[in-house]
Amino acid sequence: MQGPVLPGLMMNTQLTIKGILNAAVHNFPDQEIVTRLVEGGMFRYSFADAAKRFQQLANVLVRLGVKRGDRVGVMGWNTHRQLELYYALGCMGAVCHTINPRLGPENANYVINHADDKFIFYDLTFAPLVEALAPNLQNVRGYVAMTDKANAPKKSPIKPLIYEELMAKEKDQYDWPDLDENEACSMCYTSGTTGQPKGVLYSHRAVVLQALVTCLPASFGCTNADAILPVVPMFHVNAWNVPYAALLVGAKLVMPGPQLDGKSLYDLIEAEDVTYSLGVPTVWLSLLDYVNDNGKTFTKMKYTLVGGAALSEAIIRGFEAHGVHVRQGWGMTELSPTGTVNAEDPGFYDLPMEERIPIQLLQGRALPFIDMRIVSDDGKVLPWDGESDGHLQVRGPYVISDYYKADKPTLTKDGWFDTGDVAVIHPDGRMQITDRAKDVIKSGGEWISTLDIENSALLHPAVSQAAAIGVPHPKWQERPLLIVALKQGKTAEPEEIRQFVCGKLPKISCPDAVEIIDEIPIGATGKVLKTELRKMFKDYVLPEFRNGGKAKDSAGAKKGLLGSLFGKKS
Repeated sequence: MQGPVLPGLMMNTQLTIKGILNAAVHNFPDQEIVTRLVEGGMFRYSFADAAKRFQQLANVLVRLGVKRGDRVGVMGWNTHRQLELYYALGCMGAVCHTINPRLGPENANYVINHADDKFIFYDLTFAPLVEALAPNLQNVRGYVAMTDKANAPKKSPIKPLIYEELMAKEKDQYDWPDLDENEACSMCYTSGTTGQPKGVLYSHRAVVLQALVTCLPASFGCTNADAILPVVPMFHVNAWNVPYAALLVGAKLVMPGPQLDGKSLYDLIEAEDVTYSLGVPTVWLSLLDYVNDNGKTFTKMKYTLVGGAALSEAIIRGFEAHGVHVRQGWGMTELSPTGTVNAEDPGFYDLPMEERIPIQLLQGRALPFIDMRIVSDDGKVLPWDGESDGHLQVRGPYVISDYYKADKPTLTKDGWFDTGDVAVIHPDGRMQITDRAKDVIKSGGEWISTLDIENSALLHPAVSQAAAIGVPHPKWQERPLLIVALKQGKTAEPEEIRQFVCGKLPKISCPDAVEIIDEIPIGATGKVLKTELRKMFKDYVLPEFRNGGKAKDSAGAKKGLLGSLFGKKS
């Protein structure tokens, strides 16, 4: 028989982002925040001075009529002004809704109306988009251009208020209220590649917990000795929480603004002594091309974290040639956003590179408080044996419970969130995404990972982008088609690329054909838009069936296909 519950005798103070701000100001008042401005030039201030600006902005928002729980939209680059909105809105009890301008006009219009944003703050870059959207925005009361008087738009149909003029009128003192940790502080929408984007409301508790766990040594591992450059946009799941994590641990925060080309990033990394950077693979490949083509190297950067899409061997080798270690993280908008990080075990870098790379290509171990499982199509929980493929499901205190204004349940009946990824989990706890459930190629009853094909293709010296999709096959349902874009100035024949890729894969994964196009379509969050590729190649016929060709004998072909699964590489 159980006895009575004995409560702990601890203070019940709330986990809110005001606590992050207080830690930053009290412990690291002189640490820097540096921004490359949209208007040109640089802006820098200390954590202490930033906190005063946060309070000024809170007074601006109150004067505009923003109340607790109101949503305020921001469409901007990674700058100190968007950082100010993160903290001012969150600490006063309102909600910062970051709008991804890459969603396109239709989806941007939808998310602003769906969130019921009261005001829209925007960088000048996005003025044409905001002005075009304005007639269809139902409840927006006004617009604020995030600039100063000298750079204010001369004529605009929406007649925006000017950010710095508003700030100049307000005091830098504001008494932050005591908030409940379960109140919302920020809001993001999924990229909406299928169906309408879905809203995710982050609580203060989720943001604080995520900031704490991402700063651990076995996660992002950042400290006050680091200068952190979040290249991942602040409109993409809060720049992976870096604006909160950096202030929490006292790291210098370097904001790149709109200039994300290889040269601009390299110059900023070197000028600001960046030690840690975070971004999606497409950005890092561009940076590596610039560094290699111009005989440059990195003098201070020691780590980069790759997420948003699968890490490739080409990125690992490319950065390590310049003394930079690469970590991979995995997450989703619905996970606040980071779920796993593939941090190194002790002695990892003593291993030969050929042994290290297969480990580095895994997505990593779950962050504290995240539970993971993989389940079969019929709901059976599968073992962590590194071989059993299944649907990846998660739960935890910074995992979504419901989408905003959801019309159907978000979680499984037993309370797990289905990520839409197919994965295996290894005995040491490292998770490995093998594909998106909607992207996996099913051939002759076997699942083929498109990620393995794409990563192999990116090792070809002429290939800059790669994507694999399934195309119809009369015997095996689907077979892989590899679609690539070439680096500028490089040439290669499709069959040459196919043979190169097949030499690195099991025979079952060898693409049946390669097609070269000018550019692979990339979505709002840096992921390849396979939906667009499927439209482009919807009538594609594999070469062996063109000009009246026929499929091979079913029994013989199946024996060859499945029998080679564990055989030698081509």
